[in-house]
Amino acid sequence: MLKFTEDFEVGSGRTVQIDIKKELYSAKTDFQDIAVLDTVPYGRMLTLDGIIQLTQFDNHAYHEMITHVPMQISNAKRVLIIGGGDGGVLKEVIKYDSVQEVVLCDIDPEVTTISKEYFAEFREAFKDSRANVIHEDAAKYVKEKKDYFDVVLIDSSDPIGPAVVLYEREFYQNVYNSMTKDGIMSCQMESMYYHHDFIKEKITTQREMFNSAQYYYTMIPTYPGGSIGFSLCKKGDSLSQKSGLDEQTLDELKYYTKDIHDASFVLPKFMGDI
Repeated sequence: MLKFTEDFEVGSGRTVQIDIKKELYSAKTDFQDIAVLDTVPYGRMLTLDGIIQLTQFDNHAYHEMITHVPMQISNAKRVLIIGGGDGGVLKEVIKYDSVQEVVLCDIDPEVTTISKEYFAEFREAFKDSRANVIHEDAAKYVKEKKDYFDVVLIDSSDPIGPAVVLYEREFYQNVYNSMTKDGIMSCQMESMYYHHDFIKEKITTQREMFNSAQYYYTMIPTYPGGSIGFSLCKKGDSLSQKSGLDEQTLDELKYYTKDIHDASFVLPKFMGDI
């Protein structure tokens, strides 16, 4: 049987191996290597440069938490998704009636093309009339926006290759400038088990710009250590819930609940200095 092997980090000694039924798609774009694999335990799986991005089995744990934690405490009308070309975050954002416009900015158009073909669960989101999908460098795009977005969701891959710029101080400052006065940002912030120093550095940088920045996490088996974290950054000081999903839509989610929302900010003792 075919095997997929991912090295979590070169030289770390940490790897994951997954049985593969079939390789459905593989190509090298101008930006990265993309593959879609039909796996034995997780259904279809998308990888970029040999790193797992999502699986049909557990992507909801990631997409719901990067989206609904900030969206539930915002009355967002305009939302920017940076990265996320697969459409998983877009699928969650358009569940909010308050949203009038959502821009998805991903540098690689092929990610969107293959996602529409191989991941039917995300396909319909791209047809929403409020969605504007653009394929360009998000670091350049966000520079041109001032006081515009209510929520920015940075669904980036790991800080290697084309995603490196999405973790730099200048980029965070440009995102800050693109947000309205009570704007909220949520961005992918790696594993608390394996990237403690990286997380501390980035959260510290964000706190120098934003009114507040907190680390929270979700449990997802196919990511290193079984969890992945995010930073929730608020430009203003409003903390109260303003709007959100109706109870029926909340019930239809697979991972996110109001209790999970609160619990995701409760960190282990070893994360106490974050």
